[in-house]
This record gives sequence, structure tokens and C-alpha cells, in this order.
Amino acid sequence: MRRIILASASPRRRELLQQIGLKFEVIPSRAEEKITKVLPNEVVEELALQKAQDVAAAVEEGVVIGADTIVWHDGHIMGKPKDREHARRMLREIQDSTHSVFTGVAVLVKDRAGGTDLDCHVFSCETKVRVYPMTEAETEEYLDTGEPMDKAGAYGIQGAFAAWVESIEGDYNNVVGLPISALYQILKRYLNEKVS
Repeated sequence: MRRIILASASPRRRELLQQIGLKFEVIPSRAEEKITKVLPNEVVEELALQKAQDVAAAVEEGVVIGADTIVWHDGHIMGKPKDREHARRMLREIQDSTHSVFTGVAVLVKDRAGGTDLDCHVFSCETKVRVYPMTEAETEEYLDTGEPMDKAGAYGIQGAFAAWVESIEGDYNNVVGLPISALYQILKRYLNEKVS
């Protein structure tokens, strides 16, 4: 069975891979993110590929998974907040409106024999999320949880923020950080393959 490597330190992505019973290891990418694209789906695909390539360069063989998630609202990217005030501004912006969450995924398959990439799959997934209005007190209470600080768009759909999610259109797991079912459709062709 091929070695599966997650090129991300995200606990949410680890949990999603564990949820479907995959055996994998974690080697976080240390690549500096360089954005040259403009469209949100292209941005996340580009960043996911950079992360996968960074880790693939450091291993002899395996199936390397890179991923990147952004929130897209009113024509601009909302990444992770820099501080509490930045998180507050993000929450004010997305409340009482609909935004899109894009996750890009890159799967690089590296062969021990030749040290070359046998296969490369890059795709992205979009999920639309509608958020209820939030009072100032609710915003501050949510900020007090500390949950927004390491998440794109300053919220975690799987945590306390669930209280304000009015609806989603698309893959819920994509918002958590990985469109796991779409990824599995690619991974399953390598799961029982013998390594060269």
C-alpha cells in the first residue's frame, strides 16, 4: 500500500482523513505561499500545489496531499485573521450575507523507483455559506472563545459558530477544510496499489 502524506498541520484536515479510516502521516509544508492567480478557485489550487510539491520534494515516495482554504466575499480573499480586531472586522463583514469557501487540493504521487511524479491531480471545491446577523455582544462572545484566530474567514463551522450558520450550499466538509469525498475518489485508486 502506498504511503499517504498530508502536507498540512491542520487538525481539522487530520480529523477528516481519520474519519474515513485512512492511515496517513503528517509532514507540514514549510513553503512560502506565492499567489500569482486572481480567481479564488485558481488561488487555492495554486497554493495547494505549492504545499504538495514542497513536501513531495522531501520524500522518496508516496501520495502527498496539499490543501488550502480561503473565504471569498465581495470579490476579495479573507484568510486567517492577524489579530482580534481583524477577526472582528471579518465577522462583521460576513454576517447577514452569503460568502463562498474555496478549498484547493493537490494530490502528487511520487514513485520511489524513479523519484518522479507519476500522477498529479489538482482541483478545488466551492461551498456557499449564509450567516445570520450577529449582535455586537454575540460577536464579542464568539471572539472570546479564541476559535476564530486560526481559521480562514475568522470562523469554524464545526465549532461554536454553528449557531449563526443559516444555510450551506455544497460540501460541508469543504468548509471544515477538506472536500473529503471528492479527495477519496482520487485516493482510492492508489490505496491498494503496490509500490514499485
